[in-house]
Amino acid sequence: MRVLLVEDHNESREVLARLMRHWGFEVTTAETLARAVESLGTNFDAIISDISLPDGSGYALVSEAKRKKPETLAIALSGYSSPMDIEIGKLAGFDHHLTKPFDSAEIRSLLRQPRQPGSAAS
Repeated sequence: MRVLLVEDHNESREVLARLMRHWGFEVTTAETLARAVESLGTNFDAIISDISLPDGSGYALVSEAKRKKPETLAIALSGYSSPMDIEIGKLAGFDHHLTKPFDSAEIRSLLRQPRQPGSAAS
């Protein structure tokens, strides 16, 4: 599985990327919206993205990614956890919303779940 991990906090990004590689995933990282959008030319199975990025939002990234490939699994990692934040994320195309600090086992489980074409989970 190919995963795009978008996180502006360097240490968090590198630790999570290393962990996902250990689990057997192929991981590409980006620290900004611009770099993540540039990476969308690659065929990713999943995107894990922070909502607040230095030059934009994960909402914009996931909207663009889902426009190009609707079946892409999209997981939000965010400090924002209100019901409104979660609803905005769903409208943008996120399938799941994990609040920081998150449980890495939950990310692993979400990435390993079988996906049905066109399915979205909460």
